[in-house]
Amino acid sequence: MIPVSDELPYRRVPLVTWGLIAANVLAFLWELMLGPDLERFLMTWGAVPAFITNPTHYPWAPLTLLTSMFLHGGWMHLIGNMLYLWIFGDNVEDALGHLGYLLFYLVAGVGAGLAQVMVAPSSRIPGVGASGAIAGVLAVYLVLYPAAPVRVLVPGFYMMRIARVPALIVLGFWFVIQLFNGVLSLGTATMATGGIAWFAHIGGFLVGLLVGLGARAFGVRRYYG
Repeated sequence: MIPVSDELPYRRVPLVTWGLIAANVLAFLWELMLGPDLERFLMTWGAVPAFITNPTHYPWAPLTLLTSMFLHGGWMHLIGNMLYLWIFGDNVEDALGHLGYLLFYLVAGVGAGLAQVMVAPSSRIPGVGASGAIAGVLAVYLVLYPAAPVRVLVPGFYMMRIARVPALIVLGFWFVIQLFNGVLSLGTATMATGGIAWFAHIGGFLVGLLVGLGARAFGVRRYYG
């Protein structure tokens, strides 16, 4: 299932979500301009677990838990992440407020990066992408709006079709896939040689669950509860 839109209105203009999307796009355009210097740039500002766990010679390494959130490995990586942020970010920003949402997004991204570092502390592959922070956004949406209809593309016999599915199923299924693949990746070569950072997704999602449950407990206004 590939989400294409949701049906929740928002009360305040999602300025932070739009700003985050713009920042990610601009950062990627900058990457494209680097040419042969791109690899060195990603090694410097991507989150390299081995540098973070042993920052003696890389004092800037902890900062890369933030900078890596705005870097991407290709057009499809960027477009996929921004699609999810565009669909689900506005309502989470609406619930948490502009400043609260921005702080949460950054904390979720850092938590996601740390989760990946914990499972592959000696990896020298730079982790890049907003998906860990966006995983946190998905978790808050799931907690606050589990029954909200989400339009998704699903395969049919002859073509893709659009179906309306509750957020609980769409985002719950997404997390199950991340968890399943994360467990499968433990101890395999992909942990050291690259690939999808499954545990960054899991870590960001868990941060989002905690924030979402806290927001719900403190009476954040919700729809489709």
